[in-house]
Amino acid sequence: MEPVTRGDPESPLRWTCKSTRHLAEELNTQGYEVSHTLVAGLLHDLEYSLQANRKTLEGTSHPDRNAQFEHINEVVTAQLKRGQPAISVDTKKKELVGRFKNGGRAWRPQGNPEKVKVHDFLDPEKGKAIPYGVYDLGRNRGWVSVGVDHDTAAFAVATIRRWWRELGRKHYPDAKSLLITADSGGSNGSRLRLWKWELQKLARQTGLTISVCHLPPGTSKWNKIEHRLFSFISQNWRGQPLLSHAAIVSLIAGTKTKTGLKVRCVLDTHKYPKGLKLTAKQMTAINLQPNTFHGDWNYSIGPHRNR
Repeated sequence: MEPVTRGDPESPLRWTCKSTRHLAEELNTQGYEVSHTLVAGLLHDLEYSLQANRKTLEGTSHPDRNAQFEHINEVVTAQLKRGQPAISVDTKKKELVGRFKNGGRAWRPQGNPEKVKVHDFLDPEKGKAIPYGVYDLGRNRGWVSVGVDHDTAAFAVATIRRWWRELGRKHYPDAKSLLITADSGGSNGSRLRLWKWELQKLARQTGLTISVCHLPPGTSKWNKIEHRLFSFISQNWRGQPLLSHAAIVSLIAGTKTKTGLKVRCVLDTHKYPKGLKLTAKQMTAINLQPNTFHGDWNYSIGPHRNR
């Protein structure tokens, strides 16, 4: 069984990642006349089967995790009842642009699979695609900006701004506030100063009071945008190489569901430099109002700067 033994070193229970052929060879060298098919049959009789890893271990969770989920649900429900906009935002997985393998399978003539490159090395001429999404929780509508530079807070808020100008203010003409639910990390992280600075500029430009509720750390998969928008985008382009930015925009915009999901998608070619830092003085100018419950995760930014 060595050196590929698995299991608790202090327990007599062991398992191995060797194949049935290799197990049969090992047994034959020890004097047992067995074939790999017999080994496979014995393993099945012992209720063994080939299994892949399963992502189920989430690690330690924050003690206020459930309370934060309940808080987000209450705040979103109240916001929608008032007829005010509530959105879920996040960055989808970055994609290489070009003839690269894309997960999933698509219908093609038998024996004629789509040919893609063996190695996934960035094509300098085509670059990468960074989809940042806005999902309207009240209307089941999505907006995605496909960036070509860096996934920064400026890019994230620019996407929200563009959504508001193109769709949001048309559907919510009487809006006085905007509620955003987001992960705790990435370009919209709860501790990211630039995120709050950019939201302050957005609040001032729109006149909206912007409230933010961050999901607890390690719970990004529960973000509504993941399973109400991004999952359907992945299904729509499965098995298709993302040959160009135009193709990516078209595939995202073509995403629809029977429940009425529709998606607008645009290409964002602006530059968003990394490494921008805010001074303490700039932070004090932000009209930031932390919530009484976990002000680090829940806060509002008014349209007027502090003086």
